[in-house]
Amino acid sequence: MRIPGKRVRRTRLVRTARFVVAVEVEAVIPEDDPSEPCYEAETVELLREVQEHAEGGDVAWLARHGQVY
Repeated sequence: MRIPGKRVRRTRLVRTARFVVAVEVEAVIPEDDPSEPCYEAETVELLREVQEHAEGGDVAWLARHGQVY
């Protein structure tokens, strides 16, 4: 389900003990409450996957989805 509102791009940093991964994601500024951008379920799931792959050391996968530091 898509949240109605303005879509903006944000860079999220996912940090682990070994890596920091910068991932470009889409945030939504809801029409009903424009005080703060929020993330849809798909975006939250992507950030969880990035966290899991970073903890597992899967640099090749991380490089396809963001900038690895």
